Amino acid sequence: MKFFVDTAEIDQIKELNDLGMVDGVTTNPSLIAKSGRDITEVTREICGIVSGPVSAEVVALDAETMIEQGRKLASIADNIAVKVPLTWDGLKACKVLSGEGKMVNVTLCFTANQALLAAKAGATFISPFIGRLDDLNMDGLELIEDIRTIYDNYGFETQILAASIRSANHMSECAKIGADVATAPASVIKAMANHVLTDKGLDQFMKDAAKAGIKI
Repeated sequence: MKFFVDTAEIDQIKELNDLGMVDGVTTNPSLIAKSGRDITEVTREICGIVSGPVSAEVVALDAETMIEQGRKLASIADNIAVKVPLTWDGLKACKVLSGEGKMVNVTLCFTANQALLAAKAGATFISPFIGRLDDLNMDGLELIEDIRTIYDNYGFETQILAASIRSANHMSECAKIGADVATAPASVIKAMANHVLTDKGLDQFMKDAAKAGIKI
């Protein structure tokens, strides 16, 4: 499973990229706003750090404007994936932009039917938001499983990009189900290394080494 980091913070991206833990980046207007920088400037810098796809989101509701903005975003760098919402107009924009050879990430997916439509419109990525479904006492991971089944049944090449990841458990469950990509905050990716028994064992090793006077 590929790891995309869901942030616009350059230091976080660089740290994970240096460790080989980043296959791409997802951004959105909210994340860009938190950085306090110009969207084009931030996006171009991120594209220069990572070699994989960098999702940059349009800020429009109608297909015509989405297509216009998508073309501008795609011109920033070759590894831009234009992010459009899963609305009827978003699907129209996806069809046009993907037809022009641009990567398209269709976002805000909450049903298998929506994912099926996005695949037929030529989406490169579909982004089901599992955490937001969990917030409503619905099973976000079940949605990933349903999409995986449908895409495998018909040979769709659209990649499942699990989004709205809230925990390290989400990451492992998405990997078991067969999500192609999971995008998560840097804190969640780093938390995957944590376990209380690892900490406990390391603490004991250090105490035993100190008692034995071991020095290397």
